[in-house]
Amino acid sequence: MRAQNHPEPTGQAKITPAYNLPSKYILHTVGPIVGGRLTDTDRELLRCSYLSCLKLGEENGIKSIAFCCISTGVFGFPQKEAAEIAVSTVREYKKTTGSDIKVIFNVFKDEDLKIYRGLLGR
Repeated sequence: MRAQNHPEPTGQAKITPAYNLPSKYILHTVGPIVGGRLTDTDRELLRCSYLSCLKLGEENGIKSIAFCCISTGVFGFPQKEAAEIAVSTVREYKKTTGSDIKVIFNVFKDEDLKIYRGLLGR
């Protein structure tokens, strides 16, 4: 942000080369920071973060994308609701666009693994 002289807008995505990482690109997005009560605006901004990444990935020929748990942890978004938004956004995107992009939900905590397994029926 310092180099570009402005913060990234919440809910939008940007693509950069992956440099020495084992992928071609990195998609960057800023999810909402929940400082108190979760609002409909927070929910919509999180949905936009996932949607922006999916669209940008497809525009750049990306065949697979791995998502972390955007906005959870120190950003304060409740884990279960964030996962529900992530899964439903990806499902809806793939259904409405006919996209065959492979999506991986990459989790760090065992609790998140349980949540995603429940939502994905695994």
